[in-house]
Amino acid sequence: MMKRKIILVTGGQRSGKSRYAQELALKLAENPVYLATSRVWDDEFRERVRRHQQDRGPQWTNLEEEKAISRCDVSGRVVVIDCVTLWSTNFFFDNDSDVDKSLREIKEEFDRFTGQEATFIFVTNEIGMGGVSIAPVQRRFTDLQGWVNQYVGDRADEVVLMVSGIAMRVK
Repeated sequence: MMKRKIILVTGGQRSGKSRYAQELALKLAENPVYLATSRVWDDEFRERVRRHQQDRGPQWTNLEEEKAISRCDVSGRVVVIDCVTLWSTNFFFDNDSDVDKSLREIKEEFDRFTGQEATFIFVTNEIGMGGVSIAPVQRRFTDLQGWVNQYVGDRADEVVLMVSGIAMRVK
């Protein structure tokens, strides 16, 4: 039986996070799961999703879930969750930018989902490493994302920081 393991892959935009997470998943399993958390906002994005699925290839099981990721049974599987930032965005906007409510719901859903015996590879963004936004709603979201990343990082068995395509083991 597979033991539960949580891996967090974090870094800036275009740092190589998703590529690293997918390569790791393929090293750990012949048929990993890719769990996409993004909302499909328009036709251009829908095409982007289709292209990404094609690029991953037939060995992947592709799942899409915007918020209730615990509905996905991934027991005994290796699963890449891409990404925590988009997942958090869905809670934030559905909760009218209420950081406390969103954080509480995200933590509860994370705990339900990771209660399964599986290998979880979460991909997230370090959006707080840049400048401070002049927009209050963006500052609130940056705070939320930082707290979500801390929560996941604290529970992770491993944390990898991607910098310029290079994986740096943090934990």
